Amino acid sequence: MKTILQYLFEYKTLSRQQAKEVLVEISKGSYTESEVTAFITVYLMRTITIDELQGFADALRELCVPVPLNDYKVVDIVGTGGDGKNTFNISTLSCFIVAGAGQKVAKHGNYGATSVSGASNVMERLGYQFKSDTDRLRKEVEEANICFLHAPLFHPALKAVANIRKSLGIRTFFNMLGPMVNPAQPEYQLVGVYNLEMGRIYNYLLQQKGKPFTIIHGLDGYDEISLTNDTKVITNEGERIMTPEQLGKRPVSAEDIHGGNSPEEAAQIFLNIIQGKGSWAQNAVVLANAAMALHCTGAYKNYNDAYLAAVDSLESGKAYNTLKKLQQMQG
Repeated sequence: MKTILQYLFEYKTLSRQQAKEVLVEISKGSYTESEVTAFITVYLMRTITIDELQGFADALRELCVPVPLNDYKVVDIVGTGGDGKNTFNISTLSCFIVAGAGQKVAKHGNYGATSVSGASNVMERLGYQFKSDTDRLRKEVEEANICFLHAPLFHPALKAVANIRKSLGIRTFFNMLGPMVNPAQPEYQLVGVYNLEMGRIYNYLLQQKGKPFTIIHGLDGYDEISLTNDTKVITNEGERIMTPEQLGKRPVSAEDIHGGNSPEEAAQIFLNIIQGKGSWAQNAVVLANAAMALHCTGAYKNYNDAYLAAVDSLESGKAYNTLKKLQQMQG
């Protein structure tokens, strides 16, 4: 590792193969915590290259425990995280609304590294048992339309750096990798990014996969549709800017979508919204993200039709019934 660090400190970059090899070694526990921290810190001080990001993703995919769900054509809604905004669990809630609308979902997530409560924190509080048993995960998708994939169970490298990420408490390149390495290799993806540069990188990487995708970036720095400002939307077809009015009928304020100050509070906000007791602003933001994910699948004529399907899923109780069904299947 000393040689690699010296190389990087000279402002050189890694090839795709070198990046892959380093992450494979990290996952094996070949380096000390100090060495891995120093390595991660390099990428806090300079931009990661596409080759490096692809190499890290190659390593994660090669070591990954696969979850074959191809025949279900699942979708994932995932943000890179690290936007520092501490919103409530918008993408996880959106997944339940999408599942309630009849679309199969394989949600990939982790504990929050920079927020109070990540997807895994809230799912755990709601009684979900993390598992890598493919048969059980398939059964959840079959019967509840949704399963949850807790990243460290599928990615040895993420498990190896979990404590370092938590102690750093700031965005690292691992935030960028999460959406690229869902073990189910979803057919459709809605990816939220925290800046436009990441949007461009993801656009390049996802175009290569040849599957339908939508990348979103709130222009005031959110890695999701926040309705606090305009949203940049990038798809296989091109790019456009959409307003809060187009996406969610009217704008909301940042305070309206705050995620609480503890995992308990975050889980309570989640339950309030999915039970239909959320504020107008909370509902609007979740519905906009769910609608964008539904629209990404190509099953709806336009965004508005997808939005109406999302509204029906939340207001009719289908989304909440999906959660209850999933909870019943644990144990």
